[in-house]
Amino acid sequence: MRIYVGNLSYDVTEEELRADFASFGKVESIAIPTDKYSGRARGFAFVEMPSVSEGQAAIAALNGKTVKDRTLTVNAARPRSDSGSGGSYGDRRGGGFGGGGRSGGGRQRRY
Repeated sequence: MRIYVGNLSYDVTEEELRADFASFGKVESIAIPTDKYSGRARGFAFVEMPSVSEGQAAIAALNGKTVKDRTLTVNAARPRSDSGSGGSYGDRRGGGFGGGGRSGGGRQRRY
């Protein structure tokens, strides 16, 4: 089961998260996304637990818990949608003036 953990302190570590979730069962993996420019954590994480029942127990116990002066939001992670926000490159290109990264110069449109 993939679990979303939101409103994390920016200095939370993988070891701290693992300790919080391990009391409910086996933790397969933890991913703490970081900002590509600053390298700082983005304030959320994903925890993977193999057992759905253990994952649900962790969600029930940890949602609303205060860790490092932050109230956690813990729930089952939703699958990524194809809404265009954060999707693949094909979802984001085009649109706007000229589309596809062009400035729109060189070709005139007739209406």
